Amino acid sequence: MKVFVVGGGGREHAIIRALKRSPKVDRLFAAPGNGGISKMAVCFPTKATDIEGILADVRQTKPDFVFVAPDDPLVMGLVDRLNEEGFKTFGPRANAALIEGSKVFSKSLMKRYGIPTADYETFNDPDRAIAYIKEKDSYPTVIKCDGLALGKGVIIAEDFEQAEEAVKSMMVEGKFGKSGSEIVVEEYLTGPEVTVLAFTDGKTVKPMVSSMDHKRAYDDDMGLNTGGMGTIAPNPLYTEEKQQECMEKIFIPTIKAMRAEGRPFKGCIYFGLMLTPNGAKVIEYNCRFGDPEAQVVLPLLETDLVDIMEAIWEEKLDKLDVKWSDKACACVVMASGGYPEKYETGFEVEGLDASGQTEGDAYVYHAGTRAENGKFNTIGGRVLGVTATADTLQEALDKAYKAVDTISFEGAHYRKDIGKKAL
Repeated sequence: MKVFVVGGGGREHAIIRALKRSPKVDRLFAAPGNGGISKMAVCFPTKATDIEGILADVRQTKPDFVFVAPDDPLVMGLVDRLNEEGFKTFGPRANAALIEGSKVFSKSLMKRYGIPTADYETFNDPDRAIAYIKEKDSYPTVIKCDGLALGKGVIIAEDFEQAEEAVKSMMVEGKFGKSGSEIVVEEYLTGPEVTVLAFTDGKTVKPMVSSMDHKRAYDDDMGLNTGGMGTIAPNPLYTEEKQQECMEKIFIPTIKAMRAEGRPFKGCIYFGLMLTPNGAKVIEYNCRFGDPEAQVVLPLLETDLVDIMEAIWEEKLDKLDVKWSDKACACVVMASGGYPEKYETGFEVEGLDASGQTEGDAYVYHAGTRAENGKFNTIGGRVLGVTATADTLQEALDKAYKAVDTISFEGAHYRKDIGKKAL
């Protein structure tokens, strides 16, 4: 089989590595890919959001399957366009991808179908939003852009001044463009966070191994929110009892709700959960694999990813037994200095071999690299996801950090406390 993967981050590298393990796959293509992906797949320089360009690449390569991995092209309807042209796809159509594309839609869906989430109000007028925050006078409070914002459109305000500034930055100054023209203001939930990705064919839902993300830029959860500075799997706080609760009250009701709305969701759905004193609640949905969560979950997958893709396409996921390793996996993200704000790129990554890997037991997922003249140079904020699997979480972390110590580039920074809360 030939498989074409749309996207170019660490998530896509993890997907391509999982596909490479399948005996059914003999050729892989990616657009735009990155330095590490280019060692496993034929890469096209087309941006994932260039729908016409991606369609041209897919027509040229005639793959048996197209895996659309990032949020933007899913929300923009790339899957719909590929299906119209007769290509099999992995990923939701645009009307289902709206579950991530619009926070206002996803919150109203949860309210309509009784799916537990934080109390909230939506606003398209900044003055009304500010007046509501002032009236509620409850802090911290959470302010979210309606649309996609590279994982950065959520601000946790500690007081009224911060909340007012957040509303103005989104709605008046247009910091996140059209994504911030409508916002959600919601109550701040407390408790441990858990991410659960799940395969679904629109009828059956099969949760993957849980994970714990680390969103803040610096140790001890300090600094700004990022797209993720590291992950571990499984999340030890997500007990069997919690799994049962989430399956009954969140996962199955969500898939049923989307089907009832005429928006059947096929692909990977991401449940961002908070285990509050009043039970598990949904913080957010995503319409695809998380990044870097994919980098710790997919290495633990024992079932052939192609078999899963085919079962979802044919809506026969209930017939497939999806198996997982009982090992632990840890990923440490090495980021550019200054990320998630202003940062410089174009620096050579030292310590990698010709295939973009390092000696030892860790695997290096490339997120923001380009392969040039036999070297790897930085081109993004998150550069590498250094990942290791072992029998215990402590061993996996030790292996990952040992590998991090052998890799360097100018300005590199990473958190030194990934997984600490789980030990």
